[in-house]
Amino acid sequence: MKTMNFEAYFSDPVIALGLLSFLLLLLSLPITFWNARDKASSPISRTIISLANIILAAQLILRWWQSGHFPISNLYESLCFLTWGLTLTQLLIERVIPTAFVQATLTPISLISIAFASFVLPEDLQAASPLVPALRSSWLVMHVSVIMCSYAALILGSLLSFAVLISNNGEELQLRGSSIGVGEFREKGYKDKIIGNIEDLTPVVFSPTEKIDNLSYRTISFGFLLLTFGLISGAVWANEAWGSWWSWDPKETWAFISWLVYAAYLHTRLSRGWQGRRPAFIAIGGLFVILICYIGVNLLGIGLHSYGWFL
Repeated sequence: MKTMNFEAYFSDPVIALGLLSFLLLLLSLPITFWNARDKASSPISRTIISLANIILAAQLILRWWQSGHFPISNLYESLCFLTWGLTLTQLLIERVIPTAFVQATLTPISLISIAFASFVLPEDLQAASPLVPALRSSWLVMHVSVIMCSYAALILGSLLSFAVLISNNGEELQLRGSSIGVGEFREKGYKDKIIGNIEDLTPVVFSPTEKIDNLSYRTISFGFLLLTFGLISGAVWANEAWGSWWSWDPKETWAFISWLVYAAYLHTRLSRGWQGRRPAFIAIGGLFVILICYIGVNLLGIGLHSYGWFL
């Protein structure tokens, strides 16, 4: 079991800022859970999470200034960047659906991420390290930042799908983009309605579960676009660094599997018209694939993309 070295937390301001963000997220968690049954999300918890996001941004900038390169050289820095992306994405999601249930669903993953970085990783992985030659490229900021932001969006989108499973209770959902819907997913029975004039049109009221389901779909769609761009930029960078566009490195393979899973999720929603529980199971499966791709491959020290220490 790792012994906590409090001297390291106070001697390195970057580590201290990471610990401070952890304490803020830990403080927000009981407030979030206490208000989970309320309709509106807790403004106090949202303020604390915003403060944690600002502190994480300051931490990353400080590490960038200390090391002289984009702070993604080890697993600690990438986890801090991921936590920053998670908290930022959560704040954006709460602007769309400011509900306590969504806040309670999304907050724990940010706390787990920064806690893992602060208390589980050994000190040598927390310290700044020089970049290996392959990483000394202008592609570092573009590729890695996009990939990490895609992970944040896909993780939170998948957690929203998990929230759909919890709150669904067998409710039949519809994927609707306007008062009468779009494409094949219009409100049932709309063809049988004869609309005499514009006054006869009435807006469709979305149920809370439908709102979460729709936001999950939009968040995953955004994350999927980022992941696609990240894979393309990574292939270009790999060709520049190693002379090969694709080498089936374990990290590349699992990233491609992640892309396939979320492509299947989008296909079932757009082409098959699935809503609610069925695509939610696919999204949750994608969450586990993302965790294997990001944490599992790194910690086992497998391939060219690893930051690991287990092997």
